[in-house]
Amino acid sequence: MTTALQPGSTIGVFGGGQLGRMLAQAARQLGYRVHVFGPEADSPAGQLADRELVAPFEDVEAARRFAGDVDVVTFEFENVPVDALDAAAERAPVRPAPSVLTTTQNRLAEKRFLEGIGVPIAPYIQLVDEAVLRSLFAQLDGPQVVKTTTLGYDGKGQTLLRPGDVSSLEAAASIVAAGEAVMERLIPLQREVSVVAARTEKGDVRAYTPFENSHRHHILDTTLVPARVPKRLVAEAIEMSRAVLEALDLVGLACIEFFVSEDGDLLVNEIAPRTHNSGHLTIEAARTSQFEQQVRAICGLPLGPSNLVSAAAMANLLGHVWSAGEPDWSAARRADVSLHLYGKSEPRPGRKMGHLTALGPTADEAAHRVHQVRDRLALGDGLSGAR
Repeated sequence: MTTALQPGSTIGVFGGGQLGRMLAQAARQLGYRVHVFGPEADSPAGQLADRELVAPFEDVEAARRFAGDVDVVTFEFENVPVDALDAAAERAPVRPAPSVLTTTQNRLAEKRFLEGIGVPIAPYIQLVDEAVLRSLFAQLDGPQVVKTTTLGYDGKGQTLLRPGDVSSLEAAASIVAAGEAVMERLIPLQREVSVVAARTEKGDVRAYTPFENSHRHHILDTTLVPARVPKRLVAEAIEMSRAVLEALDLVGLACIEFFVSEDGDLLVNEIAPRTHNSGHLTIEAARTSQFEQQVRAICGLPLGPSNLVSAAAMANLLGHVWSAGEPDWSAARRADVSLHLYGKSEPRPGRKMGHLTALGPTADEAAHRVHQVRDRLALGDGLSGAR
């Protein structure tokens, strides 16, 4: 792509989830049409798209046809088969390129890539079979995390391995028996942070200030911005993120997740080459949202300013908020809190149904506001009846 795509052009999105939905909203505001490809009809993104093609991600021919009707292809779900994106690339530019997913879809390949560019990561060992795992277990001097190399997210495909704990060994063995895995040292943490950054085909990079993340049951629960870390770590995290995007030759947007160790060191955890849950608060808290920034990057437009307009906090709304019926959303009708629902009809435990964002004079004050509203919803304050 050598020239910017003009308004009226069509963006093709692989994946129909909430990230694609918010991407479609941003694309429409900039004047673009949106087509969505995914295995489920009436998906969150498909509800807002000009066209929704329903087919398995593995259907290479369908992917090729889909790309033939759009001007640029991107994805909101990083586990799209590379073969499908390669087929799409025969008909339209794919941003980020399929080669990026070849690296980021596999934890071992990703770790080796990060080592190769000199980015610090937690110590790890490749587990080729159960015999290696059981041999290492006898020598453990501290807890480890055993992870599948592919298809893991929100805590899926990983387990904690504790020295001397046979039950944890058997849980880890089941992961290794299912396929390739890695064992990573469990790092004592101060906190977890993430940097969302965009890069254009010309090599321009723009990053948001780091977000601070807290998880519950391995699922992102709350994000604060600005992150409560020293200025030194802010600069280091942004520079490492820039180095990752440049080494991948990534065109589009990505999130780099970091651990901040108890010693104050910064370690890269993983790369998500798409918009990210922790970046949702940019819709209200930044001059340019992460979704608009992705559109700008893949369409050849200048990147927008990424500076904050306010401190902010985001809290996810999971399926348990609906456990007693449809919430009375009047609890969220506050001038300082924004409600985003994703159009999913079936609330299930652990399923991301929406999020809340609050602005405030400080990140802590914004967090107080957003938790106050979510707590009312989760407790069933003013429920209107069964769903």
